[in-house]
Amino acid sequence: MPNAAARVFVRLLPWTSPDGKPCFLAGDGTGYVSRIADQMEEEQLSSAGDLIDEARRVLAALAWTPGELHLLAVELTAALADVRRVAKSRGGRLTALGPASVHT
Repeated sequence: MPNAAARVFVRLLPWTSPDGKPCFLAGDGTGYVSRIADQMEEEQLSSAGDLIDEARRVLAALAWTPGELHLLAVELTAALADVRRVAKSRGGRLTALGPASVHT
């Protein structure tokens, strides 16, 4: 018999469906897909940090081409979208846990 006290949360996953729609997972946050999602979120955040460092390096050089700036803008936009999705997902999970967990 399942644990009646176990809480089920709906989580926004860090990827989209093939047609670009958001993917969600219902569960207690401890399963295989949740662990894969956690790992992917960490990789997305790390990649965004690396891209920030690269952007600072490129912009500090003051010798960039329009193509380099365009590529940088495209990559930064993609990274920002990933980070925003992670923030929304984590914020939703904190809200689902209740007010006490948001402030601790």
